[in-house]
Amino acid sequence: MSINIGLFGIGLDTYWPQFPGLHERLLGYQEYISDRMKGYDVNIVDAGLVDTVEKANVAGEYLKNSDVEIVFLFVSTYALSHTVLPVARRLNVPVIILNLQPVKAIDYENFNKLGDRGKMTGEWLAYCQACPVPEIACVFNNAGLKYDFITGWLDDPEAWKEIGDWIDAAKVTYVMRNNRLGVLGHHFHGMLDVYADLTRHAITFGTHIEIVEMCEVKKYRDAVTAEEIAAKIEEFNSKFDVSEECDPIEIERAARTSIALDKLVENHNLGSMAYYYEGESGNDYENIVTSVIAGNTLLTGRNVPVAGECEVKNVQAMKIMDAFGAGGSFSEYYAMDFNDDIVMLGHDGPAHFAIAEGRVNLVPLPVYHGKPGKGLSIQMSVQHGPVTLLSVVEGREGIFLLVAEGESVEGPILQIGNTNSRYRFPIGAKEFVNRWSKEGPSHHCAIGVGHIASKIEKLGTILNIKTVHIC
Repeated sequence: MSINIGLFGIGLDTYWPQFPGLHERLLGYQEYISDRMKGYDVNIVDAGLVDTVEKANVAGEYLKNSDVEIVFLFVSTYALSHTVLPVARRLNVPVIILNLQPVKAIDYENFNKLGDRGKMTGEWLAYCQACPVPEIACVFNNAGLKYDFITGWLDDPEAWKEIGDWIDAAKVTYVMRNNRLGVLGHHFHGMLDVYADLTRHAITFGTHIEIVEMCEVKKYRDAVTAEEIAAKIEEFNSKFDVSEECDPIEIERAARTSIALDKLVENHNLGSMAYYYEGESGNDYENIVTSVIAGNTLLTGRNVPVAGECEVKNVQAMKIMDAFGAGGSFSEYYAMDFNDDIVMLGHDGPAHFAIAEGRVNLVPLPVYHGKPGKGLSIQMSVQHGPVTLLSVVEGREGIFLLVAEGESVEGPILQIGNTNSRYRFPIGAKEFVNRWSKEGPSHHCAIGVGHIASKIEKLGTILNIKTVHIC
């Protein structure tokens, strides 16, 4: 995926004749930033170094017409805020202000040896990035423009981590805007927290919602061939440790459904899906919905996250986590262990097999708790180490993101044929559950590997929605 990222610099045209070589030097710094950003697999739309209002108007139109996801503003030296505002006000994206001086500190001894105060002033102006930063913020605040700062020096690792996080967040914004989310079946009856406003999601994320039908899945399932079943069972054995307890009839039933789901996703070009169905006992659709977990787990691990119980909000969270490369496994509270100060979370599937601790087990379940039927299920834990939890929440004032960072830790889990992991949080289990729950999410969340709350907060800024960071 290659998206358009905007870049422009600012300077003051009065300086160029006063201090020979300064303009060229600052252009070189901007070129360095541009070249390094290209390493993030994005298209850099460079509007040049703006030093007059006339150039600002041209740069603003250029960036606006280039469909950029975000814009980086390199403050090359002191510049007047009237060269910034005409650019920023044309854009409906955040402006990330790069307050990056050439090196960590001026070489004071050699600087002062220059002797000529004119040369010394020209040299100082190459380090004068911080000077207009409050001026820019003053104007942006009054104009109600979205912005943030990255402060440091050109090779500052922390600064480049921030730049990378912003670019990653811009990529995820693009993924969500171009995602096609399938809704198969209906909500789990009575789960009022799970009910979703599809219009809100289309508006907030730009996601296309595609309503898909069980009868289409049945059509594909009825047409499955023996060769396709054999290939799918081989895929099961490749991706999962298939328990000897699994009835061959159940494996074949799950394989047929998995093939049909693949065709449904392909036919509608889906990038994610939420599903649930019950119907009358013994109906054909019940045969399908009680055999979906293995196939939906394969889809989830192949970057098409699937959430059960028709949890649209949570599949949005799973898609965000997956687009960040963190996985995103469907989870809910299972229990608390106050001896070890941990919270247990899991679900009866689907799972994200790509972030499992060890191999994923495919096992039989004699009953799907709270749901009709029985069949195969997934048993796995999320990789031990840092994790991030994410919920997409529909609050009274709109959609927002709820995020927390913790650790997936070793220890005993429940061997009940579900995903199941132990999580420790820096604020403790009790405080975590209280703070998280008070924000009003659904009882599901998406869990991914690594600590990426900073990236999620930046995504919220780009989408112009609130992010609540619990810990």
